[in-house]
Amino acid sequence: MSKSIKGTTTSGFSFEISEERLSNYELVEAIAEVDTNPLVLPKLLKLLLGDQADALKEHVRDENGLVPMDKMGEAIKEIFEAQNKVKKLPSSPK
Repeated sequence: MSKSIKGTTTSGFSFEISEERLSNYELVEAIAEVDTNPLVLPKLLKLLLGDQADALKEHVRDENGLVPMDKMGEAIKEIFEAQNKVKKLPSSPK
């Protein structure tokens, strides 16, 4: 069974990211490129969340049917922070 990172953002979006997805080299490429090319963000989101990317967009969609960039950015930031916290936890004794 594959390991995964599970979490919930402060806005209430629940996510689960497989270890395989986090180990994907194309995700690393997208992360490296997004600072100089913000247009890579949708690709990065799809690489990170897969089908959950659409669910996140629906979660932050406003009453006018729009997906605010600030809400998407905050959710993505929280997801990356959750992933980083898990990586820093000491591994359990074997």
